Amino acid sequence: MNEQTTLNKFVRMKRKSLKMTQLEMSEKSGVGIRFLRELEKGKKTLKMDKVNQVLELFGYELGPLESERNTSINEEG
Repeated sequence: MNEQTTLNKFVRMKRKSLKMTQLEMSEKSGVGIRFLRELEKGKKTLKMDKVNQVLELFGYELGPLESERNTSINEEG
């Protein structure tokens, strides 16, 4: 998997590799089925703590990545 993989694709791929349904994964991670469906569909606004609950099943957590957009703040001040 490359660094360009989106969160929703990553979660779906990991879930399928474990041969789990969305319902099974939602129960195992402690998030609602609606939340998991929205996550896998790529909803733009999600609660980070709930995303981390799901990612924890795979041994991952959210973290900062460099943006592909050229909107970085000038580090010189």
